[in-house]
Amino acid sequence: MAAASHDPVHAPAAPAPQVLVAANRGPLSYALDADGTLTARRGGGGLVSGLSSALAERPGSLWVCAALGEGDREAVRRGVSEPGVRMLDIDPSVYDDAYNGIANSVLWFTHHGLYDIPREPVFDAEFRRRWESYRAYNQAFADALAAAAGEGAAVLIQDYHLSLAPGLLRAARPDLRIGHFTHTPWASADQLAMLPADVREELYRGMLGADVLGFHTSDWAAAFTAGAEGAGGLGRTRVAVHPLGVDGDELRALAHRPEVDEKLAALRAEVGSCRTVLRVDRTELSKNIVRGLLAYRELLVTRPEWRGRVVHLASAYPSRQDLAVYRDYTAAVAALAAEINAEFGTAGWQPVHVSVKDDFARSLAAYRLADVALVNPVRDGMNLVAKEIPVVSEAGCALVLSTGAGAYEELAADALCVNPYDVSATAVALHEALSMPAGERADRTKRLAAAAVALPPAAWFAAQLSGLLPS
Repeated sequence: MAAASHDPVHAPAAPAPQVLVAANRGPLSYALDADGTLTARRGGGGLVSGLSSALAERPGSLWVCAALGEGDREAVRRGVSEPGVRMLDIDPSVYDDAYNGIANSVLWFTHHGLYDIPREPVFDAEFRRRWESYRAYNQAFADALAAAAGEGAAVLIQDYHLSLAPGLLRAARPDLRIGHFTHTPWASADQLAMLPADVREELYRGMLGADVLGFHTSDWAAAFTAGAEGAGGLGRTRVAVHPLGVDGDELRALAHRPEVDEKLAALRAEVGSCRTVLRVDRTELSKNIVRGLLAYRELLVTRPEWRGRVVHLASAYPSRQDLAVYRDYTAAVAALAAEINAEFGTAGWQPVHVSVKDDFARSLAAYRLADVALVNPVRDGMNLVAKEIPVVSEAGCALVLSTGAGAYEELAADALCVNPYDVSATAVALHEALSMPAGERADRTKRLAAAAVALPPAAWFAAQLSGLLPS
């Protein structure tokens, strides 16, 4: 009898492993109409589309997320689901404690260095109660993933909301390949030292349950590694850097829809012949909108030749208005913009045009129009707006970028870079950007756009997955 052939050329391909994604927000949400009808709505943005398409190519893949509103919770209760998506109906009070009480009020503030140190943070009995909810929220995800994952499946957990989930899942399913990606900065060891010692240890223990931890920049990866060494070392965990980019083709297609063309025509009528300085942000404390407005005001004071010749388009969408500190910040942005308009405005010229409506079509139109983009966070994640604007800019757009932006590492060579706290230096950079020759501005924009599309969402996800799965 002839020996069985082991020619690798003719060996059947091994089936692709099952892939699961876990994130607080899912790829769709449900609206509950007055008559009880549930309507599914797909999420927007390149990240959702990139992850969804990558998962669709793998049979048995699953996106696990939280039910965020009453429509989502009702869908779970009725057993309504989309293929490849599982929503978790976590008790609303537990969810609120975990999401608002810990993720957005403790971890976000710690990683971004946003505390008003003389008064915050305060770790008391109420904090401990909320931390229990954060642990329960992470446990719910770990339990769902453990139940749904097949043998040897790959699980990619997303962001600071689920920092404990890798360790909890590892304890239940040591056979799984677990990755975690953090979309925010990672706090320095000194910042994390503010957390109670047992909480800090639990946080690292949770993260180090992953086989691979991903970050947007080498700085954030180094910060985690340094802190982990102080907590006992990385052990079996590897740290990787995957800077998320944008899908250039998709973004350009979105930016040239008829709806955007209409918004662009309206903006051109609004600004007339003035040059434009654009910012597009949520009114998030880390975005540094107030200092940006102060820099624009200083530009008008020190360079009076720009009065009547430049308009600041500031899209500042309200964010996290259920937290008092965010409501106060949003009010401060509106008040300062009004002060600048009152101080410098004339019958024919309004220096600052603030938009508080979350209007993506208007933002895309402003991307196409802008002469200067101001992205000056104090400390932030990737800041994709710094990558999106060069991709769709029509005549070229000079980028004023702070060293605190996640995109700084990739875009610094072709941006005008500033210390986010230095209002005067930012005013000087705005003048330089507005004065930049058209040819130089166009050349810089082309290079910025090339860097922006280097790792679009689908490739970013594939890079994480390839680092997690055996070759």
